[in-house]
Amino acid sequence: MERLLRSSDWSGEREISTINDRKRIFKETVKNWRSHSNIGMETLIRSFYRRSPEQVAMDLLGKRLVRRIEGARLSGLIVETEAYYGPEDPASRAREGRKNYNRLMWSLPGLAFIYNVHNYWMFNIVAHRDGEAGAVLIRAIEPKEGIEIMKKNRKVEDIIQLTNGPGKLTRALRIDKSLNGTDVTDERSEIFIADREGRFEVASSHRIGVKRDLNRELRFYIKGNRFVSR
Repeated sequence: MERLLRSSDWSGEREISTINDRKRIFKETVKNWRSHSNIGMETLIRSFYRRSPEQVAMDLLGKRLVRRIEGARLSGLIVETEAYYGPEDPASRAREGRKNYNRLMWSLPGLAFIYNVHNYWMFNIVAHRDGEAGAVLIRAIEPKEGIEIMKKNRKVEDIIQLTNGPGKLTRALRIDKSLNGTDVTDERSEIFIADREGRFEVASSHRIGVKRDLNRELRFYIKGNRFVSR
């Protein structure tokens, strides 16, 4: 951190004549540096996603979804997820077997899997055991960074309505098909998931908006969180 205080780090012959000037410049520099770095963020590694989609969906709650875009960082805490399996799951995109549009569900765990429903992009993360298929849908986040940018992207002012649904959060974070296949275990990616510890109660239900479902609850959310979709 001391490096930021040296005048040699600044262009030109700028002099810092007073202690107050030095402190002001230091604070501005640190603020800018932190906003473009990953200080305090440990990206979830691939083995986290190499498990059952159900386990991954539960454990993603409380983690931080980070989106880099145009020099800014947008982020939010994951508060709602849904787990999807392979061909044995009647609600899954993989229910009809491996196709070109769903091939990522059989691919490397930790990749982004993005598809469109009713003109809304759905952001999923590939998650499954070796030799299987699966993914976790991120249904809602609690906005933390870049909130004003999110509001502009969504054209809404009510923060509660900003990211409380899978289509809402992708519009707020400008997530689209161009990010399909992105490695979310790489902190250099435009989108990644950072680890975070937190205390909360997890609730579950059957998945939302599916015509057929498995005989168990695969939607998970942080109980009492106001950013959950419903």
